[in-house]
Amino acid sequence: MAGEPQDDCLFCKIVAGQIPATVVRETETTLAFRDINPQAPTHVLVIPRVHYPDIASLGTAEPAVAADVLRESGEVAAEEKLESYRVVFNTGSGAGQTVWHAHAHVLGGRGLEWPPG
Repeated sequence: MAGEPQDDCLFCKIVAGQIPATVVRETETTLAFRDINPQAPTHVLVIPRVHYPDIASLGTAEPAVAADVLRESGEVAAEEKLESYRVVFNTGSGAGQTVWHAHAHVLGGRGLEWPPG
């Protein structure tokens, strides 16, 4: 069921404490941790504690939690002292999504080219 933890979801297991992660921030609704395969000097994932497969489904079902993910992305950037940074939501395999749990990538610490990818 949407919003409920999924047994086969890596990020649900991290939220539950079953898989370790380097946590940098946590709130009642979100968890932020360092990406294990960083694409920039700072690469932190911000996830909702509830399970939705992508940001669009999270935003539709629980817009306040989607807003929390965005707010926490900014807090991560501030704590990491990033003057410039990018927040990315990959949606679908063609866009590079590999974990089907909504999440934001906070990237910074180097120049980021445009367009990406």
